[in-house]
Amino acid sequence: MNNLILFLNQFISYIVLMAIIVVVGAIGFAVGVKWWKSNEAKTSAAADDTDAENQQA
Repeated sequence: MNNLILFLNQFISYIVLMAIIVVVGAIGFAVGVKWWKSNEAKTSAAADDTDAENQQA
């Protein structure tokens, strides 16, 4: 019985560690996508401004 308890303790410990790694990865992914979209919007807006200036000239 003692071995079973030790095994379950280790198993749960690894599951918790895996869950923490997944959460950190998901947060990193979400932040990366947010920054990418923000940067893309800024780049697109700058390109639109440049095109508008070129058409006026």
